[in-house]
Amino acid sequence: MNGNARNGSGLRVMIYDRTCGGRGWRVGLSRAWWAGAALYSALGRLDASRGVDNWTDALKWLATVGGDTPLREVQFWGHGKWGRLMIDGASFDVTSLERGSEHAGHVDRIASRLSPSSLFWSRTCETFGANSGQLFARSLADRLNCRVAGHTYIIGAIQSGLHSLNPGKSPGWRADEGLLSGTPATPKQAAWSMPDAPNTITFLQGRIPEGF
Repeated sequence: MNGNARNGSGLRVMIYDRTCGGRGWRVGLSRAWWAGAALYSALGRLDASRGVDNWTDALKWLATVGGDTPLREVQFWGHGKWGRLMIDGASFDVTSLERGSEHAGHVDRIASRLSPSSLFWSRTCETFGANSGQLFARSLADRLNCRVAGHTYIIGAIQSGLHSLNPGKSPGWRADEGLLSGTPATPKQAAWSMPDAPNTITFLQGRIPEGF
């Protein structure tokens, strides 16, 4: 752990899906996410990171890393769809946040380590887009009692449609933002991030700009 963790300001941690391997000439995204974690650590933006195979291991690690030290920031790098985060094709969504879900115990522990000034940032494709994405954003913020952030577009090196939400608040972005086809109720295809799209950053940016 670095000095920021030791001085009591809270841990900054990242989890990423390590199951997305490439075949042949293709480079799997897990390698890119691993490299991102290594770069962010070298830049002093992370105190710890971990590649995970499933949601049980991911949530258990987030619940226990650093003992009782508060969590200042959590980032997840992986795949997503409207209203979902995914590891190896398995979803974490509004049902995963329910008190009776299989993950409820770990979610409770994670929530106890977060505060309204903490951040949970889903750096995944389109997770906050459409009606289901807005519902997930509200549910996640309220369940974890912290600020949450996510994207409405397909993201890569360029990451558009970045929005954040505090507990008890309603989304301030349009439900059709980032939709290429379909409707907010029945989304079909998301648009790729572009430099001129709303609320765009790059993967190198480790902070959410003011107003996003």
